[in-house]
This record gives sequence, C-alpha cells and structure tokens, in this order.
Amino acid sequence: MMERADQLILNYVSKAADAAYGVLRPEQRLDFTRRLRARIEEERGGSQNARDVARVLARFGDPAALVEREARRLADASAPSPASPGAGTGAARSGTTAAFLRAVDDAVPPGVAHYRRAARTVTRTVVKDRPREAAALVVLVVAALLVPFDLPAVAIFRPPAIAWGVAAALVMSSETWTLRDRLIGAGAPMLGYTAGGVVVGGLRVGDRPGLEAFVREFFNTSGIMFMIGAGAGVCWLFLRLLDRG
Repeated sequence: MMERADQLILNYVSKAADAAYGVLRPEQRLDFTRRLRARIEEERGGSQNARDVARVLARFGDPAALVEREARRLADASAPSPASPGAGTGAARSGTTAAFLRAVDDAVPPGVAHYRRAARTVTRTVVKDRPREAAALVVLVVAALLVPFDLPAVAIFRPPAIAWGVAAALVMSSETWTLRDRLIGAGAPMLGYTAGGVVVGGLRVGDRPGLEAFVREFFNTSGIMFMIGAGAGVCWLFLRLLDRG
C-alpha cells in the first residue's frame, strides 16, 4: 500500500515535470518539481493510504494547469515594476517557495479551507485521542447501512435499532460533546424514522384513505428517513468535534 501511494505521487510529479518541459527553464523546472513534491508530502501528512493520497492529488488538480500557473507567476514576478525597473528577477527568486501553489489555497473559501484542514487533523487524531466518539460515529454509520438489509430481528428489535441504541449510549456517555449536541446527534435517526416517516408517508398516501395505506407508506419510507437522520447526526457530531479542535 505504501509503495502504491508513493507511486501515485511519483506519477503525478512526473506528469508535472513533463508538462514543464519546454515551458520552464531547466533550473526552474527542477525547482518546480522539487517544491511540488514537498507540498504534496506536506498535504499528505504522512498518510500511507493510497485513497488519501489520491484525494490529495485531486485537490492539486491538473499538473499542466499547475505548470501554467507557475509560468505566469514567474513571468509576473520577473517583469520590471514602474518604480524599480529590472528589480523583479531577484524578488522572483526569493519569493518562489512561499508563493508556490498559493493560488490552490486561495481558490478555496477561508471557511472551507479551515474545516478542510481541521477535518484532516481530526480524522488523524480522533481514533487515538477520542476512541469513544470515533466508535459512536462508526456505529451510527453502521446502523444506517444495516437498514437496506432485511436482517432477522433479535427478540423484538431490528438490527439497525440495536446498532442505534449502542451508538446512542456511546454518544450520551461522551463528555466531549455538549448535552445539546449529544441529543441532536443521537436523536436525529429516530426523529427521522418517526417524524420523517409520518410526514413523508402521509404525503405518499395521497388520496388513498384508510389506516392500512398510511401504515404501509410509513414503513416504506421510515427506513430511508432513518438513514437520512443518521447521516445528519453523524455530520452534526463530526462538525462539533471540528469546532472543539
């Protein structure tokens, strides 16, 4: 897996180097690929997972576009300014590393960039530092994923409800989330199941009268609404983890 992740980076940097051939001078091309590799490693954060590395590379975008951006940056930096003709080249060399790929970050709204960085940090540390919270989120996801499977009930409880009960207990026992956050996160799946099932099921009944038609539509839609509620609860709890650092 580590070799595959490293190979993804090597292939990406090689494509950038090929795209830079004939566009940048040899020393610029070498410096460009060196800094690109360093920036990728920084964003990678030590992950050896090929999927994580692929997502990092996807955020960098097309290597050819990076080369074009670097060429424009160098051209703008080397152009003499009206106040000090001929002084641009030195400034270009001194500011190369700091300015490299800054446009990639600037293209992302500050709020999104903040949560993206925080999400990477939390994802790497939550399992180690907050195992109870991590387990609660995982079990909530499992509860939602069990809905489409018609698994036999245990006593009178369906497996998704059992998984939700375990997740709710983990959430409510956590001291990381506030009581309000715990109630929202743990209660969202059942709120979706009951209230969502009633509302959506009632709308689906339409002009068909009778309790039997309503009950049928309720059970046809309540499972989906449970999944939506579980997803909302997981997102809420995860975002609250981000806010708490």
